[in-house]
Amino acid sequence: MAISGLAFSCKPQFSLRPSLFHCIRKARFGSVAAIETLDEPESLTKYNTYNSDNSPHKVGELDKKKPEWKKLNAKDLGISTSMIDKPTRKVLNGLKKKGYEVYLVGGCVRDLMLNRIPKDFDIITSAELKEVVRVFSQCEIVGKRFPICHVHFEDTIVEVSSFSTSGRRFSRDFKYEFQRPIGCDEKDFIRWRNCLQRDFTINGLMFDPYAKIIYDYIGGIEDIRKAKVQTVIPASTSFQEDCARILRAIRIAARLGFRFSRETAHFVKHLSPSILKLDRGRLLMEMNYMLAYGSAEASLRLLWKFGLLEVLLPIQAAYLVKHGFRRRDKRSNMLLSLFSNLDKLLAPDRPCHSSLWIAILAFHKALSDQPRDPLVVAVFSLAVYNGGDMLEAVKIARRINKSHDESFCELLEPRDLDFEALKHEVMDLAESSKGALSKMTDEYFVSQAMAGYSRAPFSDLVFIPLALYLKAIKIFECMRGGAERRFASKQGSKIDYESLAYGSPQEVRHTFARIVFDTVYPLDLTE
Repeated sequence: MAISGLAFSCKPQFSLRPSLFHCIRKARFGSVAAIETLDEPESLTKYNTYNSDNSPHKVGELDKKKPEWKKLNAKDLGISTSMIDKPTRKVLNGLKKKGYEVYLVGGCVRDLMLNRIPKDFDIITSAELKEVVRVFSQCEIVGKRFPICHVHFEDTIVEVSSFSTSGRRFSRDFKYEFQRPIGCDEKDFIRWRNCLQRDFTINGLMFDPYAKIIYDYIGGIEDIRKAKVQTVIPASTSFQEDCARILRAIRIAARLGFRFSRETAHFVKHLSPSILKLDRGRLLMEMNYMLAYGSAEASLRLLWKFGLLEVLLPIQAAYLVKHGFRRRDKRSNMLLSLFSNLDKLLAPDRPCHSSLWIAILAFHKALSDQPRDPLVVAVFSLAVYNGGDMLEAVKIARRINKSHDESFCELLEPRDLDFEALKHEVMDLAESSKGALSKMTDEYFVSQAMAGYSRAPFSDLVFIPLALYLKAIKIFECMRGGAERRFASKQGSKIDYESLAYGSPQEVRHTFARIVFDTVYPLDLTE
């Protein structure tokens, strides 16, 4: 086993943030051929909103300039049906053959425009949900408040919603007065009404893959051009209706490298405590979307900038405060570097299991509490990688001939440690990481993390369930009797992304070790 064979350092296999100009280079937004503007009476977008006393706003009181309705040629935007995955195409074709209208909607349309791989594809159809169930043999209706269909194809679930369901919800929940414009096409009216229920303008696009047309009723195209995240309705109302949109805003901005509109940024920050109303399962899901799909570092920076890290991860927020990390700080540190290296290995279609990023948080907490010799961390990562073979890990680590990153306060000056001393410290680091993980699931300890900072919000939030805690802690257990307890070394350096997503202990350990090693001994470090 040689160091070069480990291939710990990994470059991203595709650009995570292509330039906006490059992504929509084929769109000619000033061209009549690319955009068909629909006739829109004044009464359409000057709909009235409600004041706090439930009286309607007067026309013209909305801050947002009314968007121009647009139809765009998908080909001019560089979008083709070949970019849609096979299970989604099967669902689209199945419904279309039965005579129903079908569209792709939401973030997948945005991602296709940006030449990115969508995390998933959402379909909306003119069919009733019961009719969708009759079309597909493996299909069920899920959800009570917002019912949709789950259509199963092999290991993939395709989500299908219905215009009729969203229309009934619109009539019940949407607190805006609007008038149907004179001469408005019925299909345009139905599509527009659905788009008004979306969270952000850039998620309010619809794509007809058969007519090759993208419909933009709420200014999503313009906000994509401006790289801006803003709510469809006033941000204060939007976030109070659904506080999970605050976390989705962070996730989208982090993943795309977009900025918030001024109004959206204001209410993301000032309504951030409201996310505690979400149940812990939902919070875990939202955190996993942020940290497990290739945009973890950017997500952590935005969570910190807008005061959400103190609520969600008080222990990590305390670390940033302790080391003088400011809200708009461009600098890095070991915590952010660990997640930057995680991002290099992941993508929206290549996520990791949540146990991986939880283990990274625990490891960093242990190391920040008690800094270690870089050789100790190297042996630790190598031993985790090979399933607990300490002797082999020490032999390989002693042959490392490159410098560690000296900017991290978590790493001490190198010392001359014999095998027994080195082994003892490595074992202690493993136990400390397990202890840190236990602290992260202790409400009292979490509540005390920011107690010394009077202006910090109180949070004792623990969203890591027992099953996930036990899965994450196994990453460190190979250090004690690895071979005897059947902790086998992974063969080869290539990541099995399917196993990583499902949480294979061996694959998670292997990836964790790569991230730790690459953080301490980065390839691009100037000698």
